[in-house]
Amino acid sequence: MSLDIKKIPAESFERVQIDSSHAERITKPSLSFWQDAWLRIRKNKAAIASIFILLFIIIMAFVGPMVSPHDAETQTITHANLPPKVPGLEKLGIFDGVGTLAGKEVDLYEMKKVDTYYWFGTDGLGRDMFSRAWEGTQISLLIAFVAAVIDMVIGVAYGGISGYYGGRTDDIMQRIVEILYGIPTLVIVILMLLVMEPGVIAIVIAITLTGWIGMSRIVRGQVLKFKNQEFVLASRTLGAGNGRIISKHILPNILGVIIINTMFTIPTAIFFEAFLSFIGLGLQAPDASLGTLINDGYKVIRFQPHILLYPSIILSLLMIAFNLLGDGLRDAFDPKMKD
Repeated sequence: MSLDIKKIPAESFERVQIDSSHAERITKPSLSFWQDAWLRIRKNKAAIASIFILLFIIIMAFVGPMVSPHDAETQTITHANLPPKVPGLEKLGIFDGVGTLAGKEVDLYEMKKVDTYYWFGTDGLGRDMFSRAWEGTQISLLIAFVAAVIDMVIGVAYGGISGYYGGRTDDIMQRIVEILYGIPTLVIVILMLLVMEPGVIAIVIAITLTGWIGMSRIVRGQVLKFKNQEFVLASRTLGAGNGRIISKHILPNILGVIIINTMFTIPTAIFFEAFLSFIGLGLQAPDASLGTLINDGYKVIRFQPHILLYPSIILSLLMIAFNLLGDGLRDAFDPKMKD
């Protein structure tokens, strides 16, 4: 049975009204740059795992010495070189206080008549390694964060001025950077530490002496890229001063690059501090950092490996987590990585 369209009355049809203003309507919600970056970094499982690892280590660096039943500085010679012993886990045959003595495995806690637990064991002076490991982490993180912030401030200011004003100013400032870059960093650091008294302040100054150079070069390149863009020229045409152009237009556009570079600076500073302390140019006894603890454990690695094990694990986790988080932030802030 066929249907004759000509016999259908016009009243049976409903006219569809098309609003031309909805032709280019955006169906998805509008997201800011930071919201979009957060959504993308949430998809990066390695970066999210790194955030949780870093939060755990940072919290333990401050809480760990408080929850430990032993002080980090107290020396008990009769408790020297005890292996780790943890309540509950000792029944499983791990962390049970059993160590090697004269080629035989013996319960050192029972032999020395020690009636307390040392979760990470003790060092050669009977100091609690659990408290010392987390206090050392606290010092290493403090040095790294302070050095990274100083590097960021100096690098952004120096590179921004050099790139924005250009000309002779840029030439002079870049020649200074090239001279500093040509001098081996380790030589400068050693000379500084020989002149100054070893300590946290000396290490921070030594790390930041040349650490800002990389940041300044990156910022200079970004400023050179943006300062001649149309939106900057339009702002200058409308009478905006240099301060407003830098703060309102250029700096927000390079903020992502600054954050990413800072995230990579922190693990570099942690490793450099550990290296200086390991070779004896960093913190001095009785102060502890990850570098000094690793140096102490390295000397007795054959007989007391636990002294080296835990600071090394913490240092490795910090290095890996910061680098993975830096990679995640770089992908999140890079507009070319959008799906």
